[in-house]
Amino acid sequence: MPWLSTLMGVSVLGALGVTLVRNDKLAKQFTLVVSLIVLALTVGMAVQFSPNGDKFQFVETYDWIPSFGVHYGVAVDGIALVLILLSVILVPIVVLASWHDAEAGKRSVRTYFSLILVLEAMMIGVFAATDVFLFYVFFEAMLIPMYFMIGSYGGAQRSYAAVKFLLYSLFGGLLMLVAVIALYSIAGKGTFMFSDLVGTVQDVTTQKWLFLGFFVAFAIKAPLWPFHTWLPDAAAQAPAGAAVLLVGVLDKVGTYGMLRFCLELFPDAAKFFTPLVIALSVVGIVYGAIVAIGQTDMKRLIAYTSVSHFGFIALGVFAMTTDAGAGATLYMVNHGFSTGALFLIAGFLIHRRGSQFIADYGGVQKVAPVLAGTFLVAGLSSLSLPGLSTFVSEFMVLTGTYQRYMVPAIIAATGVILAAIYILWMYQRTMNGPTAESVKGLRDLNAREKFVVAPLIALLLIFGFYPKPLLDVIHPAVKDTLSSVGVSDPAPAVPVAKEGQ
Repeated sequence: MPWLSTLMGVSVLGALGVTLVRNDKLAKQFTLVVSLIVLALTVGMAVQFSPNGDKFQFVETYDWIPSFGVHYGVAVDGIALVLILLSVILVPIVVLASWHDAEAGKRSVRTYFSLILVLEAMMIGVFAATDVFLFYVFFEAMLIPMYFMIGSYGGAQRSYAAVKFLLYSLFGGLLMLVAVIALYSIAGKGTFMFSDLVGTVQDVTTQKWLFLGFFVAFAIKAPLWPFHTWLPDAAAQAPAGAAVLLVGVLDKVGTYGMLRFCLELFPDAAKFFTPLVIALSVVGIVYGAIVAIGQTDMKRLIAYTSVSHFGFIALGVFAMTTDAGAGATLYMVNHGFSTGALFLIAGFLIHRRGSQFIADYGGVQKVAPVLAGTFLVAGLSSLSLPGLSTFVSEFMVLTGTYQRYMVPAIIAATGVILAAIYILWMYQRTMNGPTAESVKGLRDLNAREKFVVAPLIALLLIFGFYPKPLLDVIHPAVKDTLSSVGVSDPAPAVPVAKEGQ
């Protein structure tokens, strides 16, 4: 069965079906059903995946533009599979959370929900693409639905945020397009298939230039410091559901691309630029956390926490150890659940009060205890509390990095302390203390909102105590990637016995 094409086809056909439905309520229900069907199909595909089997599975390859060697090539390894699972889990949650978002602005409900399904198809495609040109097409095309979701359904500064997001992303995409074309020409293979291009560029100087073309595009997408400045505006102005997909999934394309393309296509250049990338990652961890502490806007604060988190992910990727790489991949998944929960619960709070400013709240836990409690759990996951899934991934990144780069790992660990400050201080100012007059009538989460938050909280707890199912899928793929780069884990230090002992 062509699993991956089926997943994308169901999403696209679902999006078309939503536009044909004339009733807004029916359109929302139809979108939810389609997203659940895609989730069920993805789970069905995932249970057939063999972690110790072929590197790429569920392979589909068809000629697309034969004269240029462009193929419709899709497949998944363990890394791509868990990110596709993340995507299809978040989409129905976002659909249910966004039930009234489009209505609030008196804009087209059907268009908004059809954009979500189109975006779902592209998210699946970008992680599954095994043709570099096809990857580029998905990489750029996914900007279109997100641009309209921010620009048409966002906050007061939505046009500015949407254009800034688009321009930054297009600039990065242009650099990558030049690198993709150059790679095709230099390789001389007459194909864009990823497996055929690995190992074809031998000249180190050429690798460096091509690496930079890909890396800058991925660093902007991630976003890695100092390429991050579009994110706070986009996340703050986007509807809560769109912000979840933007930060929870679309930004992961950047770190996924670093792991998949930068390391495997340009191994010598990756090793050369590793010190620089690690330095940028560590600065991003500390910078994002410090700036988050000073934020007065709730959604901008959450956005800056992601700048810090993406520093951890990039650090794990370029530490080039199995533990760090597996931790970085697991971090991509856990961050999607954790930050997704934060954005959605913050969105529920903002929808009730009508303000994103932290100072406009206080004492919410007395009038909305369920909302406050779930917000606390989501916040604690963001600071990587033991027992929650993000702790596992952050611990693996730090220990894996320490094996090869001790000082950067120690500096990065300060991000854990800073995370406790920005999360607990935000919680204290919004949920604790005297109840502000403006929130005394605030209602607690309703049944629909509880159904939105419950799966995310459950996943944070389950994978916090038992991450083995994910790691069993991720570890072999990361090992295979690092072996193609030509690196192996450092040998453990062996104590030297003193004379006479």
